[in-house]
Amino acid sequence: MRCRLVRCLLLATIAFLLVPGGALPGRVQSDKAPDFGQWEKSIVAFEREDARKAPPKNPIVFVGSSSIRRWDLPRSFPDLPVVNRGFGGSEMADVAHFAHRIVLKYKPRLIVVYAGDNDIAAGKTPRHVLDAFRSFVRTVRTRQPKAPIIYLSIKFSIRRWAIAHRMREANTLIEAYCRNEHGLRYLDVGTALLSKDGKPRPELFAPDGLHLSAQGYAVWAALLKPYLERANSAATTLLRP
Repeated sequence: MRCRLVRCLLLATIAFLLVPGGALPGRVQSDKAPDFGQWEKSIVAFEREDARKAPPKNPIVFVGSSSIRRWDLPRSFPDLPVVNRGFGGSEMADVAHFAHRIVLKYKPRLIVVYAGDNDIAAGKTPRHVLDAFRSFVRTVRTRQPKAPIIYLSIKFSIRRWAIAHRMREANTLIEAYCRNEHGLRYLDVGTALLSKDGKPRPELFAPDGLHLSAQGYAVWAALLKPYLERANSAATTLLRP
């Protein structure tokens, strides 16, 4: 009787693990299929905005998650043709999926990407972030093979400090990838947000401890400005520091 009970329990456990979505308690699932449909309203809103007011020709397109969406780009770069296509909560795979509708349609002279922060927080692996970014690059290259792309490194925020080591790993992978691909530039925008003791500087973050404050965005703008001011140059020149 006891052996039969143990056998039943073992079979039940195996069956649970084989069922889609089954997992050990507390284990983060990172292989769930992306729900791209949840962003459709945001993407349509961008398209309606373009219909109301034509975007500048061959702009510098900023794309990614809420750290892009919340950025007042005209204030940071008043003399440059910038377009903000950040949608809050998005992951790198979402950005890649909608690239045709929120990036390539503008025929950008330069693309600035910030994504991967939410991926790591959701349990995705650093390798997953790299693969999703590579997918984004491939999509861009099919239509604009020479368009320069700058990847802004994943920041180390106060709220997500506990997973900063995984973000560093993702950054390392993407930096190596960018170093070996023409027209790509990895820009470290995370280190400048840290104090001498290596911890996030509170004044550079919003009260939520996740997003940047106006001071934080000023730091990012200063790092990016030299690249954006070369936006009319060739990619090889543009992406030099």
